[in-house]
Order: sequence, then C-alpha cells, then structure tokens
Amino acid sequence: MHLLYVFLTNGSFVLFIFISFVCDGVDGWCARKFNQVSTFGAVLDMVTDRISTACLLVILSQVYRPGMVFLSLLALDIASHWLQMYSTFLLGKVSHKDVKDSTNWLFKAYYGNRMFMAYCCVACEVLYITLFLLVQNDSEKLMDVLKSSITEGSPISVLVGLSVFGWAIKQLVNVIQMKTAADICVLHDINRKGEAVIIPVPLPHQT
Repeated sequence: MHLLYVFLTNGSFVLFIFISFVCDGVDGWCARKFNQVSTFGAVLDMVTDRISTACLLVILSQVYRPGMVFLSLLALDIASHWLQMYSTFLLGKVSHKDVKDSTNWLFKAYYGNRMFMAYCCVACEVLYITLFLLVQNDSEKLMDVLKSSITEGSPISVLVGLSVFGWAIKQLVNVIQMKTAADICVLHDINRKGEAVIIPVPLPHQT
C-alpha cells in the first residue's frame, strides 16, 4: 500500500480520477441522448462508481488517523447503494433513481435534480482527492489537516469548504437511502409471509 501511495503522488492518480469523472458524465449523457439506457448499464455504472470511491477511501484510511472513519464511509456507501438497487428490483422499477414516491424531501431532491446530485457526487470525490493531495506524511491526523486547510485562506480552503458541504449532504442521503431501502426489503418479506399463511375458515355448525 505504501508503494502504491508513493507511485500515485506523482499526479497520475489525480489525472486518472479526473478522466474517470469526465467519462462517467459523458457515457450517462450519451446513453440518455441516444436512448441506449439499459439495466446492465445502470448496474455497471453504479459498480464502477463504487469501485473508484472504494479505492480512494482505502488509500485515505492508510495515510490518515483515524483510518476507521474512511472505512466506515466505505461501508455506508456500499451498503446504501446495494440496498437501494435491490429494493428497486423488488418494487419493479427500472432505475434506482426513481424515488418519486418517497416521502423524504431531501431524498427526492437529490435524485430528482441531476445538477444537485452531480454537485454532491463531485464534491465528495473532490474532497477525497484534496485530502489525498494534502497529505504530507503517513498517519496524518484528519481533523488537523481539515482545520489547517480551511483556515489558511488559500483557494484550497474554498475548495475544501464547498466540498465538505456537498459531501455532508451525500452522506446524509446515503443514510436515508439505506434506511428507506431496508424498510422496503423488510416489508417485502412481511408481505410474502402474509401471503403464504392460509387462514382456516370454520365451517358453520349444522343444526
């Protein structure tokens, strides 16, 4: 892991991540523009997004203390999206972004407004990349780096500030998404068990 970190600090990592951002946006736009949207494409898009985020979080967990913060964020990201995708198929929906029937306004705003969702997603990844670039030594204290980067008054401070806001919204949406999707799965199981139960009907007494 240390060798990987040293290799990536030469800027290649940031370049590759930037290219992946551009390609992720372009392929989604092209799919909708030319009516090439598919279930496989939606699943593949989510899987590749989760993998790229996982790589960032695992690397950050190795160079920051406490590393468990980033591993917890990774667990939340995977769990919430897995449950959301699974609950989508249980409801017979085409896309996991179809949350029009949700009662949570933030959840609906996130998936209902592509620009808002794009800002939160990009802000989250930009924050992780910025934290990666701010690392000076192994075992940096996360809070110390955040405080110094925000208070120094440089352009990086503005970038971190804007990114933290979008990142916080995305984590909150992940929690809401995980809870909502888990409830759907539980209700699905309850309904299945209810349908399987045969209630005997007593026969009328003959006189």
